Amino acid sequence: MTVVLKLKKRKDFLRVAKQGQKMVTSTVILQAAQSLSAPEQNPKTGFTTTRKIGKAHNRTRRRMRAALREFYPLLKPGFEYVLIGRYNTADCDFAKLRNDLGWGLKKLHKFFESPADEQALPAASDSAD
Repeated sequence: MTVVLKLKKRKDFLRVAKQGQKMVTSTVILQAAQSLSAPEQNPKTGFTTTRKIGKAHNRTRRRMRAALREFYPLLKPGFEYVLIGRYNTADCDFAKLRNDLGWGLKKLHKFFESPADEQALPAASDSAD
């Protein structure tokens, strides 16, 4: 089971926003950055909602947390993730929220893949010769 730690300090949220990558979906905004601590450390998550989205900012946060819980095994060690609630996160279909979150995580992870990972895969034309 993957243990996921929490981001608690404002400076950590700001660092992820400044140094990391961002992916915007229709229901949630995802940000990710490599952690400053050891790369083997467990992933960290943080959730942000504002009262601008209405009175349901606590409901939005609970829904994001529940949706992300299903993707804990996919979170990379040594990374920090921030989820930002949008105006429709509290009212959208939960399956839509899960799908958007999975799509966003997949796209974010592509940003952090190293070129060495891509070269490790054998090309199809090389094996035909």
